[in-house]
Amino acid sequence: MRPFLFLAVRPEDGAADDEYAAMLRCTGLDESRLRRVRLERHPLGEVDLDDWSGIVLGGGPFQSSDAPEAKSAVQRRVEADLARLLGVVVPADFPFFGACYGVGTLGTAIGAVVDRRYGEPAGGVQVTLTEQGRADPVLGVAPPVFGAFVGHKEAIAALPPHAVPLATSAAAPVQAFRVGTRVYATQFHPELDVEGLVARVRTYRDDGYFPADELDRVIAAARATGIREPPNLLGRFVELFARR
Repeated sequence: MRPFLFLAVRPEDGAADDEYAAMLRCTGLDESRLRRVRLERHPLGEVDLDDWSGIVLGGGPFQSSDAPEAKSAVQRRVEADLARLLGVVVPADFPFFGACYGVGTLGTAIGAVVDRRYGEPAGGVQVTLTEQGRADPVLGVAPPVFGAFVGHKEAIAALPPHAVPLATSAAAPVQAFRVGTRVYATQFHPELDVEGLVARVRTYRDDGYFPADELDRVIAAARATGIREPPNLLGRFVELFARR
């Protein structure tokens, strides 16, 4: 099987390693078949799509809607690398799954409106599939309504006509969408179980996703939702698009 490429952007080693471990668990792949590149450390360089089965993009602290003058040199380089990659991936309809940060990144690449109107604090939400989502080969393996974990400052406010809305929630109109037949992004974190969320919020308690002095409340509220983990959409993505 040709490996999958996992693109990570988290600068904190602990959070980066936890995310990679979660991606390995959900995809069912080992490190030789889900190869990580930490974009915050290294430029992406050229990617030959023929070498890969598909691409997965993880979450991180960057916001596509940040003012240009507020973006660090690393963020600008990462965004340029991803824009160049998506400029090839989208026209080729190459298998791609972007989680959380992937919504802003892919959304920007296809001309969606990405802003701060529909941010959601860290915690559990109920995600509802659209009619197109229920019929989708990846999202359609999930129940029509399911619990998942979120935590984001920006979101899609409006999709372009050629994008397919797949899921929504009470506070965020676009929880998942597809471009073409094989390019996906989810606003919720498909890799996070409840313990993963707890570790994540401890790492980012001072990053503005919630008041820092409310960490214990955020953790208790997440546990009280009864959500343990979302449906395994990453496993389904790998099942559908792994190439020999």
